Amino acid sequence: MLERYTGSPPEQFGKQIILTNFDYYLERFHTLCGDSRTQGSAMGVVHSSSAGVSIVDFSIGSPTAALIIELLAIIDPKAVLLLGMCGGLHRSLKIGDFILPTAAIRDEGASRHFMPPQVPALPTFKIQKFVSQIIIEKGMDYRTGVVHTTDYRFWEFDEKFKAQLYEERALAIEMESATLFIAGFASKVPIGALLLVSDLPLTRGGIKTKKSAKAVFRQFTDLHLEIGIKSMSEIAERGEHIRHYKW
Repeated sequence: MLERYTGSPPEQFGKQIILTNFDYYLERFHTLCGDSRTQGSAMGVVHSSSAGVSIVDFSIGSPTAALIIELLAIIDPKAVLLLGMCGGLHRSLKIGDFILPTAAIRDEGASRHFMPPQVPALPTFKIQKFVSQIIIEKGMDYRTGVVHTTDYRFWEFDEKFKAQLYEERALAIEMESATLFIAGFASKVPIGALLLVSDLPLTRGGIKTKKSAKAVFRQFTDLHLEIGIKSMSEIAERGEHIRHYKW
């Protein structure tokens, strides 16, 4: 099923995996360090033998996030990293900021199939720690905090939902992190996330548009990918031994 959905057999994947929601990230990855590209029935993949990393565009939303984790579990990856985008909720954030989530609010439907609702959605700490190290080595900064994962696409026009976000004090909002963390926990797949603030939906005129999305891609994609590639290609040698949880 992994080959059916991605077009690549299991043995072609690297032991470190980058996940994305955007075909443009696959294009840039292929230009930067990729060897081969495949397309399955639902997802695209680019492999890099030089970096020892594969990148998968699994599309958007919690159902496909759960699916890709279950599919990748069969190859027993050493580390998986989401390079995702999010809407910044805190007033101090600006477009282009990086967020390393410490946890995600499970406001989506897919994760309940893996764990009871009281189980928190947490990334693998040692992946987040190593990514933070790479960012600091580059002389850059990042934010940490809780993000809100939702399957409600047009929440920006729902005043009741927005009032709830203010009460939660979540740092950002997106559509996959909680599902990835919970499915990774259930499937014993080490998973982290580095999110890029692509819009500021609670501010006036802050909702993402086609024009603003293109501008974010042009300005920040290569940097986002550079951090992700360096993190995943070096974590096996430089990172602490990752053991997701002791059971």
